[in-house]
Amino acid sequence: MVKLYHAHPWNVAPAEAKAIQERLRGLVSARDRLRKFRSVAGVDVGFEDGGKRTRAAVAVLEFPSLKATAEAVATSNTSFPYVPGLLSFREIPAIVAALNQLKELPQLILCDGQGYAHPRRFGLACHLGVLTGIPTIGVAKSRLIGTHDRVPRKKGCWVPLVDGNETIGAVLRTRKGVKPVFVSVGHRVSLDTAVELVMKCVTHYRLPETTRAADRLASSR
Repeated sequence: MVKLYHAHPWNVAPAEAKAIQERLRGLVSARDRLRKFRSVAGVDVGFEDGGKRTRAAVAVLEFPSLKATAEAVATSNTSFPYVPGLLSFREIPAIVAALNQLKELPQLILCDGQGYAHPRRFGLACHLGVLTGIPTIGVAKSRLIGTHDRVPRKKGCWVPLVDGNETIGAVLRTRKGVKPVFVSVGHRVSLDTAVELVMKCVTHYRLPETTRAADRLASSR
């Protein structure tokens, strides 16, 4: 069972949701507080019935072998509208419900979305990490904010994602010749370590195996 820290209501107006993000973002830790771990999970969320139902999936893999060890799917009524920058309010309740189905919680979570690379520095990965205390990393398929230089084509190369004078993430080439992914701190993991761990979860594809496994669960019927 997931113990939630700093719990708050989810079905709130967007202005209140932004205020909650502002209040909690100071709790994000960008320092490595991840001890030696044996399990890593991917989380992904899909929507059914025209967005009225939320379907959250958690896929747990053994680390570093990336062998699948557990999975869970939870569905619930969608209680928050689609608002860019506030997706955690729409998705986390179902993610927590899925985590609660697991016999053993993962020791690290890779989220299919932003972490610190967010207008208020509190994307889904930060929000989930602060609430659960589980180390998290944001691995997004596209950029939400920030600018960056061209990423070298070689696998494993990355450049900083910058907003103003602040580095908010890394633009990482996980495979030669494919589009990069956008990695950012979630909670209790530094950016350098986040990049390193994402690469250790990549095999032959652009996305880490955690994301691929969770996506299959979230989209399957």
